[in-house]
Parts: sequence; C-alpha cells; structure tokens
Amino acid sequence: MLVAKAHERVANARNDFQHKLSRRLVDENQAICVETLKVSNMLKNRRLAKPIADAAWGGLVRKLDYKATWEGKHLVRIDPWYPSTKTCCHCASKMASLPLSARQWTCPTCGAGHDRDINAALNIKQQGILQLKAEGLSVSACGGMHKTGTLPAAACEARSPVL
Repeated sequence: MLVAKAHERVANARNDFQHKLSRRLVDENQAICVETLKVSNMLKNRRLAKPIADAAWGGLVRKLDYKATWEGKHLVRIDPWYPSTKTCCHCASKMASLPLSARQWTCPTCGAGHDRDINAALNIKQQGILQLKAEGLSVSACGGMHKTGTLPAAACEARSPVL
C-alpha cells in the first residue's frame, strides 16, 4: 500500500510538471518542433530504459499536441529518421557515423564545433521552420528573436532577416 501511494505521488508530480511545461511552451510560442522518437526502440537499451520511461516523453508530446491544437498553434513533428545529431547546423554536411558516446564533435567540412544535443535542437528547429513554410504557415520576419512591440517598424526594416 505504501509503495502504491509513493508511485501515485511520483506519477502525479510528473503529470503536473508536464501540464505546466506544455502550457508554458504553448503560451510562449506559435509553433513547437519535436522529433518523433521511437521510444519503444529506445526502451530496449538496458542502461537508458528506466530514465526514458520515467521521463514519459510520449505523455508530454500528447499534452503539447492537444494544447497547441486548442490554442490554434502548430506542433511540428520531425521524422525520426532525420539525422538531427549527425548533421552540421551551419553547413548541413552529414557525418557518416556518430557514436552515442560522442557528446561533442567537430564538423569535418566547416570546422564548427558542436554539442550533440544543441546541434540536434538547432537542426530540428530548422526542419520545423521548413515544414511550416512548405505548408504556407510561416514566413521569415526580421528580428525573429524579439518579442512583438519591442522595436519600432523603422528599426525592424533596417535589420537583415534572421532566416
């Protein structure tokens, strides 16, 4: 009985965190890009199975999906076969292989140094923007990192586009 209550508390805490995080992400963004991971395949790795299962990634994506749909915002799913970690976010060259143990790597083409996770996030963002543009849902805007209303229109025109 005590173990069941402890598991229930952990599940409720995880669920609460996911609801709060998904609400914040949907409220602060017009589009959210996620990589469609094959979680069932990842659970076959004995060393990673427990942390992956504890994170409940599928539950977070489901919460993002229904909240984004409800708010009229976009959740972009990137193909799981897209090599986001092995592709250089600067020059788009792709490494032939990159072991999971390599957390940092240098692009052989342009020489840029990459953190594996940050590089993957940048590539997922770029792919998501491309998908939104292909669907006619996005256009490039100047000052993409600025919040609305922070710059007058004249100042915005003087800047070069981000994308």
